[in-house]
Order: sequence, then structure tokens, then C-alpha cells
Amino acid sequence: MSRSLLVAVLAAALPALAWSQVTVKPDGRWRHLFGAGASLSSGNSEASSFNLSADSVRATDHDKWMVTARAQYAKVAGETSAQRFGAGTQYDRDFSPQWFGFGRLELLHDRPANLALRRFVGSGVGHHFFRDDTGFWDATVGLGYTHDRFDEPSEVEGRLRRSYGRAELLLAEESSHTLTQSTKFRQKLTVLPVLEESGAWRAEFDTNLSVAMTERLSLTAGFTYRYNSHPGEGLKRGDALFVTGVSLRLD
Repeated sequence: MSRSLLVAVLAAALPALAWSQVTVKPDGRWRHLFGAGASLSSGNSEASSFNLSADSVRATDHDKWMVTARAQYAKVAGETSAQRFGAGTQYDRDFSPQWFGFGRLELLHDRPANLALRRFVGSGVGHHFFRDDTGFWDATVGLGYTHDRFDEPSEVEGRLRRSYGRAELLLAEESSHTLTQSTKFRQKLTVLPVLEESGAWRAEFDTNLSVAMTERLSLTAGFTYRYNSHPGEGLKRGDALFVTGVSLRLD
């Protein structure tokens, strides 16, 4: 596997750390959101898929701690096309009304992508452009390190390897908006230049819309787009995914 191809596989495998509309209130209490979605077709097209998610947040006036977990599975014509399990946590702490520091940890297993385990750790600083009861808008910059262990040996930089690590620059902006009393919208854009390879970079754009059906149940729709400047031979630079489901809020 060439290096550019490896970067493309890892970009497609990366899950967003937090794509919930979980309630965030600065009272020091944990709040949770659980989501599920599934599809099944038969006849001319044999396909099935499901996804599960869990998000927890604890916030105060000066810090916020988020924990997330994701599971995705899909099968097409009897072949497994997705088998992905991920978890992550991020801690933010304000050191002024507008500025904060953050630390992030992510874990990922993706069998079709030949990832036995991916570990990412990153840290940096962020700026609150605004935040109130209706939403927020933040921008962050930092450094991260990714270490990948493969199910099968992969060719990286001219030789077969069981594992591979690299440093990345982390640039991101994220916002959440209350559109109506029952509708919330969230988006995040992340750019990840590879530090040791000039001109290699990835970008990730995620959006999520939730519409409340009851006080605890909501319909959700999410769109994800991944871009890689060096996708490798036979691979497209862009990859899109649209997912719908139902979420349960526990406040």
C-alpha cells in the first residue's frame, strides 16, 4: 500500500468525534444522547446497514468534557462493506472568556480499511466567537499524532509495516445553532495537513440536523464529506455519506 493510498484509507475511516445535539448546560451534570438508524433491502438489491451512537457531555462555566462512541455495519450482496467501531473524548477548559485549551483522544477499529486499531491524540487552543443559550461558534488550532496498527502488513514508504505513525496540524471550526424551538443545526470543518509530507492534506466537513418529535425523541439527518489531496491510484478525492435516524435524549 503506497503512502498516499494509506492516507486516503485513514481519511475515509475517521469518524467525527462528536455529532450529537446533546443538551449542553453549564451546571456540572452529565447529559446523554443515544441514536440508532438502519436500512434493509432485498430483491434486485441485497443490502443492509445499521449505525449506533452514544454521546455524553458534562459542562460548567469554565470547562466541558465530551465522550462519544460510534458503531457502523453494512453488507452489500453478501459482502461486508463497513465494519467500524470508534470512541473518543475531548476536554475543553477556558482560561479567559474567549480563549480555551483542549485535549483530544480517539480510538478506531475498521476491518475493511485494514485498521486493527487507530489511536489519535491531539491538543491545542481555541477561540469562542460566540456562545449563548442558542448555540456557539468556536475555532481551534493544534497538533496531533496518529498511530495505526494494521490487520495485515501494509506497504508504507517502501516497506511492509505492521504499524505506522505520523504528526498532523489540526485546524477546525465548529458551530451549533437553534433554528426554531424544535430544530437544531450543527456543522464542523476540519483541515489536517500532514506535517512530514509537503502538499498532503485532508479535509472533513460534517453537518447534522435534528428535529424534536417529543421532549426526548428526535429525528436526525447527517451529511459527511471527506476530501484527500492525494487519494492514490484509482481512488476519488472526495467521499460523501448521508445518514438518517432517531435519537433519544436523557437529561
